[in-house]
Amino acid sequence: MKNNFDMKNREIKILSVNTAEKRGRKFEVKELILDKNGVINDAHSGPWNRQISIISKDHVDQFKRLTECRNIEYGEFAENIFADNMENIDVKEFDRFIIGEVELEVTQIGKPFHDKFRELGNYVMPRVGIFCRVVKTGTIKAGDVMIHKPKLFNILVVTLSDRASKGDYEDISGPTIVSLTNEYFSKKNKNFKIEHKIIPDNASQLTELLKNATNNKTDVIITTGGTGIGPKDITVETVKPMLKKEIPGIMEMIRLKFGMQKPNALLSLGVAGVIGESLIYTLPGSVKAVKEYLSEIFKTLDHLIYMLHGIDAH
Repeated sequence: MKNNFDMKNREIKILSVNTAEKRGRKFEVKELILDKNGVINDAHSGPWNRQISIISKDHVDQFKRLTECRNIEYGEFAENIFADNMENIDVKEFDRFIIGEVELEVTQIGKPFHDKFRELGNYVMPRVGIFCRVVKTGTIKAGDVMIHKPKLFNILVVTLSDRASKGDYEDISGPTIVSLTNEYFSKKNKNFKIEHKIIPDNASQLTELLKNATNNKTDVIITTGGTGIGPKDITVETVKPMLKKEIPGIMEMIRLKFGMQKPNALLSLGVAGVIGESLIYTLPGSVKAVKEYLSEIFKTLDHLIYMLHGIDAH
């Protein structure tokens, strides 16, 4: 198991809550009542990703120092939540904020620019504003404490091999996937945990493993081995009926790209798709193939994660 994460929850104090029925600046109110579309009667309420906006006091203070601006009133940056104690917190997409019974999921950092704040080129909300959607409804008010809960991406790597599961053969492709995936998520600066399992070429064991992983909302599953046409190759036949949606273009392109130089690459039956809320990719068992496949898979993985969770990342 490899990981790269700091799961320490941080407390943030809410200094004000603000709303407005029309777009533009918001005004301080006693409380915000949240339903599944955001703040009730707020201009930004709706079935989209930027239902709730948050800005940190330290960013506004920095803006005021740089621009020698007058005192900023709560809500002037069109924020729903004006918060303190955020300067040392690295907020990322998919993180959560827990405020009593309310739960918010971060969907975006920054947004398109508004001309109103074009002062010395220092744009506050467009650069550092945090945007969320409502996961659990309720009421929030000034003085409440938000708990920042970082998102932990869970990745499962599965090697299918009778010999490797018995210890008769050293699994190399699985550790290669772990290493390359570790490198990818580290470069993306995401909190993640990778678990690697070795099982025999057994459809029942693979099915049980995948059901447990998807029930636990594992984000990404990558298998290696069992994608050919041999009598022991059961991976694709096991995975394909479990898919909610298939993503055929990725595997088709990989087979075509590398098969143009080496026709044997065309013989893999590997599939990619979605089971529950998990992305799954079935790779061949060779180290060379693993490297080739992942070099292409990683080009779209981030975008697919956003798509899977209904977030428009454009």
